[in-house]
Amino acid sequence: MKNRIEFSSDYNEGAHPKLIEKLVETNMVQTFGYGLDPYCEEAANIIRELCGNKDVDVHFIVGGTLTNLISICACLRPHQAVVAPENGHIHTMETGSIEATGHKIITLPSKEGKITAEQIDEMYEEYRTSDANVHFAQPKMVYITHPTEFGTLYKKAELRAIADVCKKHGLYLFVDGARLGYGMVAEGSDFDLKFLTECCDIFYIGGGKQGALFGEAVVIKNKIIAEDFRPIIKQRGGLLSKGRLLGIQFSELFRDGLYFELARHANKMADVIRQCLKRVGMEFFAETPTNLLFPIMPDSLYQELSNTYSLTYVKRWDKTSSVIRIATSWATTEKNVKALVGDIESTCALAA
Repeated sequence: MKNRIEFSSDYNEGAHPKLIEKLVETNMVQTFGYGLDPYCEEAANIIRELCGNKDVDVHFIVGGTLTNLISICACLRPHQAVVAPENGHIHTMETGSIEATGHKIITLPSKEGKITAEQIDEMYEEYRTSDANVHFAQPKMVYITHPTEFGTLYKKAELRAIADVCKKHGLYLFVDGARLGYGMVAEGSDFDLKFLTECCDIFYIGGGKQGALFGEAVVIKNKIIAEDFRPIIKQRGGLLSKGRLLGIQFSELFRDGLYFELARHANKMADVIRQCLKRVGMEFFAETPTNLLFPIMPDSLYQELSNTYSLTYVKRWDKTSSVIRIATSWATTEKNVKALVGDIESTCALAA
């Protein structure tokens, strides 16, 4: 069976060659394990510098679901819950992992994957003023992703407002940054890691979707959360004995701006496809400046493209079309993008 060209996700490839080269170069160097090695220390210090805060704790965990699970259960007591968008990754794509730790997810309606400070404030006030709130799970954390599940972005003012309402009600703010780099360099993005650090109690910087073999870097500003975070990582099975493998990768990703360079490339490739889809008259389920595209595609075109390309079906739109996700990555080639664009244009021309 002929392999299809992948546009289904941003983690189809292995890792950027510079990371592989460094892993090979350091392969026989002896270090202590569990992230207590010079490579993890170097990577953590680079991240602290980018965050503009030398006091933040930095931990490295293998994957996104495990990072979300550990981060949330480290913050919440048994009776407490996490608030998330209705389409948040922890609610829709992680097999009930948060619920399996004993914590409820309270969902809020979202617009293109985003929730607002006003929604959070209204939700908490309803809980606080209820005579029966002893019977409800207590909201204690707000979880959002940046970019969102639909590739959309929070603006600086929106994030500040969410941070302020969280502080008002004593809620932790946790940002899932599995695709953070793609969001940071996107057109219209107006904040950096320093601002994110100011706003959040805890967030993470994704590696697995942005050039690493695997790995996420957790940044913790709130010292209450940081105090016992490391033993909780171990208890939950996330403390990698060969932690150096994570530190080496993040050091290389952030050396000389490679992380953001790779993100810009993915966004650029996505924009080439975006402009093509617009030229053929296609509308979008969500307007996004990042590496994820959500065109409302005729089923006939989707079926034709699926012979050559791997795309992701999201949901049915109407009787003849569906929402499809097209993802580019740090490794997407211009050759494959040109091929996809050419096939979209030629198929649409034949159908006209």
